Amino acid sequence: MEASLTLIRERAKLKGELVRALGGAKASASLLGVPLGHNSSFLQGPAFAPPRIREAIWCGSTNATTEEGKELNDPRILTDVGDVPVQELRDCGIDDDRLMNIISESVKLVMEESPLRPLVLGGDHSISYPVVRAVSEKLGGPVDVLHLDAHPDIYDCFEGNKYSHASSFARIMEGGYARRLLQVGIRSITSEGREQGKRFGVEQYEMRTFSKDRHFLENLKLGEGVKGVYISIDVDCLDPAFAPGVSHIEPGGLSFRDVLNILHNLQADVVGADVVEFNPQRDTVDGMTGMVAAKLVRELTAKISK
Repeated sequence: MEASLTLIRERAKLKGELVRALGGAKASASLLGVPLGHNSSFLQGPAFAPPRIREAIWCGSTNATTEEGKELNDPRILTDVGDVPVQELRDCGIDDDRLMNIISESVKLVMEESPLRPLVLGGDHSISYPVVRAVSEKLGGPVDVLHLDAHPDIYDCFEGNKYSHASSFARIMEGGYARRLLQVGIRSITSEGREQGKRFGVEQYEMRTFSKDRHFLENLKLGEGVKGVYISIDVDCLDPAFAPGVSHIEPGGLSFRDVLNILHNLQADVVGADVVEFNPQRDTVDGMTGMVAAKLVRELTAKISK
């Protein structure tokens, strides 16, 4: 366990020293992979996503510039500290309580190397709980969370698993790690999902009312009075026409441009983010969803770095 943290600590230290030596960066996105899939209630393919996303980020079919003009090959904009060795830890008998702590500690190691900020590659959505917990604890208070997803992931304990990918935001809200939680793109929600939303004061924006909510969601201002804003994007927030490579295919979702409009227009100090639930085992032959996930990462990088 300590060896896995040592590797991430040393990588983060080297990247942080490089960014500081170059100068001029107030915040810099740093990739951290968490290849975890066993808390998925259906398919476990998201465990294979981090290397596929990295491959797509640097694919020769596109360039290294974000839509807002930031250059990803500038280490002041984006660095990479590698992956938490999830499967190796589980093979050594590490249970989920300890694994979640290791993920949290890994995130904190990144944040210790200012100006690095964590941009986490999932993995299923269970990883958002330890990541948001770490960000909140490291910053010393709650954050606002913008969560894009087809599902609210707020069951109390889905199928008896408190760490289920369908329960991550219940754990976040219970822990007091988020002041506001805005959930956008919702179109598969049960009565428990709505009840839990009311219990925690969640702002749930369902796709059935998106045309009415669009102006508000494309002009968000978040994070005032708290430690910043965390963004969590489940790839299945998108309509499957744009991203078929997900475990839970749910028609009627956001377009890719809808998501970018929300991100680009968001007024916030983004202190961390994740992209989760891309399942390479269900992607198209040409890796379409991998490229979609990679572009989400690229545009989140632009939002974080400054």
